[in-house]
Amino acid sequence: MPHRPLRLPRRSPRKFVFIILILLVPSILFGIFTHHQKITYFLRPLWDKPPPLFSHLPHYYAENVSMDHLCHLHGWAVRSHPRRVFDAIIFSNELELLEIRWHELEPYVTKFVIMESNTTFTGIPKPLYFDSNRARFSFAESKISYGLFPGRVNSLKPHEDPFELERQQRIAMNRIIRQSGISNGDLLIMSDVDEIPSPHTVKLLQWCDGFPPVMHLELRHYMYSFEFPVDYSSWRASAHIYGPSTWYRHSRLSDVILSDSGWHCSFCFKNLQDFVFKMTAYSHADRVRRREFLDRQRIQKIICKGDDLFDMLPEEYSFKELFKKMGSIPRSSSGINLPGYLLENADKYKFLLPGGCVRDREISG
Repeated sequence: MPHRPLRLPRRSPRKFVFIILILLVPSILFGIFTHHQKITYFLRPLWDKPPPLFSHLPHYYAENVSMDHLCHLHGWAVRSHPRRVFDAIIFSNELELLEIRWHELEPYVTKFVIMESNTTFTGIPKPLYFDSNRARFSFAESKISYGLFPGRVNSLKPHEDPFELERQQRIAMNRIIRQSGISNGDLLIMSDVDEIPSPHTVKLLQWCDGFPPVMHLELRHYMYSFEFPVDYSSWRASAHIYGPSTWYRHSRLSDVILSDSGWHCSFCFKNLQDFVFKMTAYSHADRVRRREFLDRQRIQKIICKGDDLFDMLPEEYSFKELFKKMGSIPRSSSGINLPGYLLENADKYKFLLPGGCVRDREISG
């Protein structure tokens, strides 16, 4: 009798598909839950549209070129006398950057308007870092107009939007600006502490007439120090000819931007503890998705590699730009066209220069 081959029972294709789905769906859902932010940012070119492009004003500068000639190069007229300049910032804990900013701008600024709060934008109680370190800024004491914003601890409303707390502080800033003695026609600079206009930019706007009454300042963006230049994407700093309708904001206020007008050094802190503080204190604190993000050893490695503290993809509106900026920020060995006070005090601020990525563990101030 011939041997018959053993036949295994066939499984229904539907049952096979069902088993595959049972195995894959939970894994897919877990992956989406774990990496939803990366997925969203990666697909951003498909679901989001870029804001309207700025109209870039050319910016001319070279040493030993007269102000009369510089004004005319820009199509503006030179003034018979310089206009007064008011530099307005909301301060958190960026003591070293504030020193550099004020030393750079002191020859041109009439008043340094500064406001700080006893809470962060996320409602965390914090020391008054500027007030307790005011002696460090004695060189500008006669020009300082200081205001305190009594913050509200977030435990009262645990789900309150940090951007609402930030908005309240920016509204309060208008009162401090008015109390500083500003008048119609003065120049008001609105920016964060780490968005530093170059001195020659401020001098140009101080001495020229004819530029738009509200315009943004394009700043070269750096991350962690001036060793990691990112691009020229920083636009939130702005310059205003002060008037009755001037309102302190940190959002888009004009379609005009003055090219190459200074530096924006994000997360440029001396101490690792200051990184931890900033990550939990500013309006994007929700990016701290896991507790290990605040581990100091991890932060130190990321700083020296030029990686992202929050393990995020670049916020871009095209796949071309997204792929171009993925990965570590390329290092730069250039120390050209940096703030003069920084270079004059390179030993003090070596953590901001090429080769100085290792940070201290002590707390600032």
